[in-house]
Amino acid sequence: MAAAPTETQNPSSLPLLDRVAIVTGASRGIGRAIALHLASLGARIVINYTSNSTQADEVVAEINTSPTSTSTTLRAVAVRADVSDPDQVKYLFDSAEQFFNVQPHIMVNSAGVIDSKYPSISNTSIEEFDRTFSVNARGAFLCLREAANRLKRGGGGRIISVTSSQMGALRPGFGAYAGSKAAVETMTKILAKELKGTGITANCVAPGPIATDMFYMGKTEEQIQRVAEENPLNRLGKPRDVASAVGFLATDGSEWVNGQVIRANGGYV
Repeated sequence: MAAAPTETQNPSSLPLLDRVAIVTGASRGIGRAIALHLASLGARIVINYTSNSTQADEVVAEINTSPTSTSTTLRAVAVRADVSDPDQVKYLFDSAEQFFNVQPHIMVNSAGVIDSKYPSISNTSIEEFDRTFSVNARGAFLCLREAANRLKRGGGGRIISVTSSQMGALRPGFGAYAGSKAAVETMTKILAKELKGTGITANCVAPGPIATDMFYMGKTEEQIQRVAEENPLNRLGKPRDVASAVGFLATDGSEWVNGQVIRANGGYV
């Protein structure tokens, strides 16, 4: 991940200067790292969260006190919204436009859930299946749909969905989770074609095992170490490893990358 800009850095060198980015699930983990990285590139950020307002406010405060901010310009705001609810997704975009007085340029789908019991498909409950698809697939669909209608056209519009390298690994215990992410990848690739003529691109970043609270849930120290050792780089990924890939896709330099899935996994798959 690029270092945060210093006070002596020329603002014109910030590739996302004053573009507005909505990042779902941005109060912690990968979403938090993405929000902070996009802010370091000059973007103004909407920190979406579902329940933990304290963590969301901490991210907002970190961005608003960074060298890219001034005492008179707030560059981040927290907005609570359940991405599985269409009215709340609309409210999320409304809030972005009202707070920054401009159409958003970038939408990052990062909100996600996983069953930390890692059940086989035969042991996955209907309730857990519905929960997984409600957030991961339905939530992404609603955000993709809203972004397709409301992101700025004519250049700089970017839709980036965080999926999973489990799509390639196909490990037992990830049936519902990988299935929900497969749906997101399919919708994103189709959306890239449907957005022809708008200047908006749509891509996915598919992380491998990343050292976040969600990854650690339900795993023993031995299991965690074994996963790290499976990677050619002999470690777990870090949230910033994913954030840097998302940051590239958010900039003008990525314009020729469209309808693609970038596996940010260190060679795990």
